[in-house]
Amino acid sequence: MRILHVLDHSIPLHSGYTFRTRAIVEQQRALGWETFHITSAKHKVATALVEEVDGLRFFRTPQPTGFLSGLPVMDQFAVINSLAKRLGEVVEEVRPDIIHAHSPALNGVAALRVAQWHGLPLVYECRAFWEDAAVDHGTASEWGLRYRATRALETYLFRKAQAITTICEGLRKDIIARGIPSAKITVIPNAVDIQKFRLGDEPDLQMRAELGLAGKVVLGFIGSFYAYEGLPLLLQALPSMIEESPDICLLLVGGGPQEEWLKQQTERLNLTGHVIFTGRVPHDKVQKYYDQIDLLVYPRLSMRLTELVTPLKPLEAMAQGRMVLASDVGGNRELIEDGKTGTLFKAGDPADLARKTLNLLGHPEIWPGIRNAGRKFVEEERNWAASVQRYQAVYASVCLGRD
Repeated sequence: MRILHVLDHSIPLHSGYTFRTRAIVEQQRALGWETFHITSAKHKVATALVEEVDGLRFFRTPQPTGFLSGLPVMDQFAVINSLAKRLGEVVEEVRPDIIHAHSPALNGVAALRVAQWHGLPLVYECRAFWEDAAVDHGTASEWGLRYRATRALETYLFRKAQAITTICEGLRKDIIARGIPSAKITVIPNAVDIQKFRLGDEPDLQMRAELGLAGKVVLGFIGSFYAYEGLPLLLQALPSMIEESPDICLLLVGGGPQEEWLKQQTERLNLTGHVIFTGRVPHDKVQKYYDQIDLLVYPRLSMRLTELVTPLKPLEAMAQGRMVLASDVGGNRELIEDGKTGTLFKAGDPADLARKTLNLLGHPEIWPGIRNAGRKFVEEERNWAASVQRYQAVYASVCLGRD
């Protein structure tokens, strides 16, 4: 079977999007399928029309030119047109059996145009509702004109694609609510490569000293500093925790739009000696930072994006047998069973966050059972080999329909 994946961006860029893509492709190849890969003009770091990255060959789309490319909103149509043109060339070269387009909807529209022209089945994968992310990033207003247009475009794709895949139950239910038959939708959940995560590594003592963590109880967050992650809530909760347990400190690993504001809040709350910002760290060094943290905290705020979409970072933590505390938004509830594989607190409530944290720190005897249950959940249900197996039925159904 020959599958052509249509992508927004890819490795060598690092993001949850690119990591999921890479895992899917690697597992599909392990199943004996041939995979091909094309990125849209949104992958702005391309240096050639064809590039090889870590053994994977990517077809790149040139940046669009012309009148439309310089106009707000209309530039998105230029992205679609440039991708459709390049995709048509690639289809002629690789002769795929299936076109598999991944979010956002711009990719799906270009892929639908080419799939219909060549009589190929289209699988469309919805990884998130990008209009909701745009609201969080401040580039769109909820239910505004741009929001509704993006939503309508994706709903159109849901109707036209031969099959739909998505990453979690929250998104699946929202798609069904738009009038799409449930039988058309398959959840291919986010997962981890269990072999890449070691269980229970001890912290590097030299790094611990360099970071100023010696003798400390370390709370931590590793990821991107977006508003929806709720990191200001964690800072709000910290003073009451420190009052009860002065050895507590917070390690924030990563960066993003809120980084400078979080640093300002840290100073305003007189927490400078208790909060360590590392900045972004190389991907191959992240494990050493995980090893420094006693309790991973994911305080996501409640909004459409977080209620519908499951995050990846808690899975990575559970794969290592780490203790996890997270807000009770819908995406986290799909991953974490409160009191069994991790602990949930009331979203948006710093007092409950502080209370649940101190309770966990005060009962270390329950940690081994929770750690083992989290690891077992990932091993049995959220590993990439098991997740990608689900594509077999999806691809078989669209190929059967083609015959």
